[in-house]
Amino acid sequence: MLHQRRAAMEAVSKQLFEAEAALDVALAAVAGLAVTMPAERQKANLSVLYAQEAFEGASETLGHLTQARRTIIATHKALSVAQEQLGLKRFATGTQNDKPETDPKPTGIHLHEVKAA
Repeated sequence: MLHQRRAAMEAVSKQLFEAEAALDVALAAVAGLAVTMPAERQKANLSVLYAQEAFEGASETLGHLTQARRTIIATHKALSVAQEQLGLKRFATGTQNDKPETDPKPTGIHLHEVKAA
């Protein structure tokens, strides 16, 4: 029974870490796009009127990915609780990355979309 639980935990952990890494890669790529578009517009000496909707789309996507990252972190925490409930806390999995001992305190600052007049 313990062997089956541990195997299940390892399979789920592997997928979790892959999902977390994929989100970070996607975040970095979209952030790069959002930075590159206005920089290249300036280099090409184009009006800010060009590709505004595309820039907004990249910015909105970045916000969605940031929320997805927050959600996968909550999933990670819930799986840690389940790991402890199953008596598997002593079996380490993952990348052995350094984690904070406690959750950072939320700032209460959240970005909200503002519509232009």
